[in-house]
Amino acid sequence: MAVKSLIRVRMSSHDAHYGGNLVDGARMLNLFGDVATELLIIQDGDEGLFCAYDNVEFLAPVYAGDFIEAAGEITHVGNSSRKMKFEARKVIVPRPDISDSAADVLEEPVVVCRASGTCVVPKKCQRKNQ
Repeated sequence: MAVKSLIRVRMSSHDAHYGGNLVDGARMLNLFGDVATELLIIQDGDEGLFCAYDNVEFLAPVYAGDFIEAAGEITHVGNSSRKMKFEARKVIVPRPDISDSAADVLEEPVVVCRASGTCVVPKKCQRKNQ
C-alpha cells in the first residue's frame, strides 16, 4: 500500500508576494516540503531530508484567500532514498465581488502545481519497517 498525505491550508495576505494578491510559487514547494516530512515520518519514523526536486510545474495562479490542498505520495523506496510525487489543487476561492467573507467551493479542483523529488532518511534514522 502506498504511503499518502494530504494537507489543506488557506493562503493569507501574508503569502501574497506580488501585485494583485498573487502568491509566490515557492509557497507550493513549502507545502510539498511539509507533506514530504509527514510521509517520511509515516514511512520511517524520522523527518529525513529533502534532496532535490527533479520536476516542478506551475500550472495556475494562486491568490490570497484561495484554499490549497497539497497531496503527496511515496512512489519508490530505496535503501535510504524515497521518491515522491506531489500535487497542489485550489479547492476554494474567495468571492470579494459578493462580500469580504464570501467564498465558493470549486466543483472541480484546479491543479496549480505538480512536482516530484527525492528525500533521504539515513539508515540509522529509519525506525520503522526494519
